[in-house]
Amino acid sequence: MKKPKYVLDSFALLAFFQAEHGGEQIRTILKEASAGQAEVCLSVINLGEIHYITSRRKSEESARSIMEDMSVLPIELLAATTERVLSAASVKARYSVSYADAFVIAGAAELSAKILTGDPEFKEIESWIDVLWL
Repeated sequence: MKKPKYVLDSFALLAFFQAEHGGEQIRTILKEASAGQAEVCLSVINLGEIHYITSRRKSEESARSIMEDMSVLPIELLAATTERVLSAASVKARYSVSYADAFVIAGAAELSAKILTGDPEFKEIESWIDVLWL
């Protein structure tokens, strides 16, 4: 059986780190990834988004702590290659989503993966990409 693939957005990881609604669902999927039963990815653009959101809401120290915690999670970071940047730019041109969210969508399309989020901005692309709502 083919392993499920997921692309996380910042909403999903912030829910996980801040023990908010949906965080437990992320924890379960990360456990599956640790056991080799799922693949979980995150764009480096969204990693930066998590850093700046945490810095603003809490502190730079909290953001650094989350980055350290991220380094041991079973999450593959998707580099911002030229191809991915242009793909995200095409998504941004077509849909009314943030630039960071365009990387989530482009990554999910590239990998034939589901998006994990609770951000209503993704409702617009549900007919194109599977979204697993938190």
